Amino acid sequence: MEGTKPVNKKLAAALSGGAVLALALTGCGDNSADNKNDALNTWAKQVCEAVQPQAKKIEAASAAIQKQTSDNSPTTAVQKTDAQAFQDMSDAYKAIGAAVSRAGSPNVDNGSKKQQDAVKELNDLSASYVSLKQQVDKLDTKDQAKFADGLKGIATQLDKLSKTGSDALKNLEEGDVGKAMARQPTCKSASGSASAPATSG
Repeated sequence: MEGTKPVNKKLAAALSGGAVLALALTGCGDNSADNKNDALNTWAKQVCEAVQPQAKKIEAASAAIQKQTSDNSPTTAVQKTDAQAFQDMSDAYKAIGAAVSRAGSPNVDNGSKKQQDAVKELNDLSASYVSLKQQVDKLDTKDQAKFADGLKGIATQLDKLSKTGSDALKNLEEGDVGKAMARQPTCKSASGSASAPATSG
């Protein structure tokens, strides 16, 4: 069904932008800092190890939607794939939020506030993807035009979501936190496997 293809392509493009958010936690910093702050390094290791599998889940969800854009899939298949992808992304962001929460405050200035803000942001992202899944579930797959219109609206929301909402994560990873995370092999591999490059640093 050709009608859903261009719209789902737009969805995939927006989604690949959204994948950057999870990897904002993993793609920053440099390796030039020393290893003096053991507490911070331990914190970074704990968070990076938790983020890596979730980043892969987000990447897989993005790839699933992108695959649907290259196939001439029926509306029901598009709906099923997109809904599952949004659910997976929601679960992944929630898990990252839980990991950051479990790790406690990083040993830096305003560490507690930065941590709390990042956890809230991740939970908000999780809720946003649940909302998108619910919208996809309600789309009328029997009416090609209505389905395409509905997808278009979801793609617009997704595009906005991918351009906002990572400020607290960026704030968390500034300075010494980012440097400590950059030293973790798990963070490097998480950012290296991303389909979209992490844009902050």
